[in-house]
Amino acid sequence: MVEITSELMYELLKKLHQRFDKVDLAISELRADHMTLRGQLHVLQGGVNNLRVTVGHIENRLDRIENRLELRELAEAQARFEPHP
Repeated sequence: MVEITSELMYELLKKLHQRFDKVDLAISELRADHMTLRGQLHVLQGGVNNLRVTVGHIENRLDRIENRLELRELAEAQARFEPHP
């Protein structure tokens, strides 16, 4: 059986410390990636919101156009029944 000495323990602790440094670095990189993705998601959500507003404006304009067309169609239909000079 291997005898556990302070030198062996020191070497093991050094290796553990190196591994934890790598884990800390990996976690830092993951956090940075996460923050980047969150930023991109916020930008995307802003773009979707802008599209919704634009579609809303287009729908309002189409409603007004449809109302005008219906008025014109009604006037044209009524004109057919009125006497012409």
